[in-house]
Amino acid sequence: MNIVQRATSLLKSPKTEWPVIAAEPTTVGELYKGYIMLLAAIPAVCSFLKFSVIGMGGFGFSYRMGFGQAITTAAISYVLSLVMIYVMALIINALAPTFGGEKNPTQALKTAAYSYTAAWIAGVGYLVPGLYFLILLVGGLYSIYLLYLGLPFTMKSPQAKSAGYVALIVVVGIVLGWIIGMVTAGLAVMGGAATGGLGSIGAPSGDSVTFDKDSALGKLAAAGAQMEAASKKMEAAQLSGNTKASQEAFGQIMGAALGGAGGAAEALAPDRLKAFMPEQLAGMPRTRISSERNGVMGIQISNAKAAYASEDGKGVDLEITDSGGAAGLMGLAGWANMESDAETATGYERTRKENGRIIHEQWDSQSQRGEFSIVLGNRFVVKADGHAQNIEQLKGAVGSIDLAGLEALKNEGVKAQ
Repeated sequence: MNIVQRATSLLKSPKTEWPVIAAEPTTVGELYKGYIMLLAAIPAVCSFLKFSVIGMGGFGFSYRMGFGQAITTAAISYVLSLVMIYVMALIINALAPTFGGEKNPTQALKTAAYSYTAAWIAGVGYLVPGLYFLILLVGGLYSIYLLYLGLPFTMKSPQAKSAGYVALIVVVGIVLGWIIGMVTAGLAVMGGAATGGLGSIGAPSGDSVTFDKDSALGKLAAAGAQMEAASKKMEAAQLSGNTKASQEAFGQIMGAALGGAGGAAEALAPDRLKAFMPEQLAGMPRTRISSERNGVMGIQISNAKAAYASEDGKGVDLEITDSGGAAGLMGLAGWANMESDAETATGYERTRKENGRIIHEQWDSQSQRGEFSIVLGNRFVVKADGHAQNIEQLKGAVGSIDLAGLEALKNEGVKAQ
């Protein structure tokens, strides 16, 4: 079917179009070349025009991205959107038996691709000043509706189970979308050379797409494979009626999504983090300390905070966070090699990578306030912020902690998948 006819029919009468789609013989390569690669280009091209030609702003403020950065961002987001569709298809296929459906890789890719039709077409909203966010939102919501209608036909899941099926797919999709957005932003900062961080991507042909296993996309694909394995455990647990095992398997699915290829990790106990907080910091006594560990669906994050104050009224807050179950997000930020440097009349803000660690610093000389943070082992974040004599005092505050000792714990609590 002509691509325009297909998109129009799907948007206008999805209930009658999905049975037609489900019955069509096709391949992964044909879906990519004849539909996905064309429609996915709409938001990429329109966002490029928005950021480089039309500009952003309002209320007397206007900002236009440089041509080089804009085209790089558009290219990266386009490539990653093609990857995301494939990963989403893997997830849809893996979860099918869990919700009473039948596995079929090609039908799963149909489901992912045609469901995204509304969101892709809504990409033209970038060209509508003031309304683009609303148009993108409507497109996203309609894509969820298309997914809900399509699953019973393509994956043969009972209509009664479609809501739960859709909910899980959407949750994972949001997580992957957030990750891809972060990677896109990080790579775009690097300019044209940043595309090297994507890793090699095999062109869609036949029924497979491959990635360099050591690249960011390779890590993302590995996480998708772990989610598929966890979904099989969830399916077996549901068939046996073991509710506890089913919940644990669901936690593993989310752990793979957030934890990345290394798997989810149990965050350090609060007292372990507190032990890294010194009683004095840069000559200032500690006035308050607290720590906690929170978790949901097996994803844990722990945090410790301490406040230090001097006699002249200045103070610094020190914070250590163990991203634990969400360490995969930190890892993707590290793989992206994000760097930035911005200056104002009274200060600056910089992000760089140094010896494998992401470092962020911000300072304002007028208010004498700043922030210095460092990411250790793609898992722990140590941050000092507040009023200080200079940025060096904040750097020294972070440096006074046993950073090497904390970084050495990066693999502690990692759960085998």
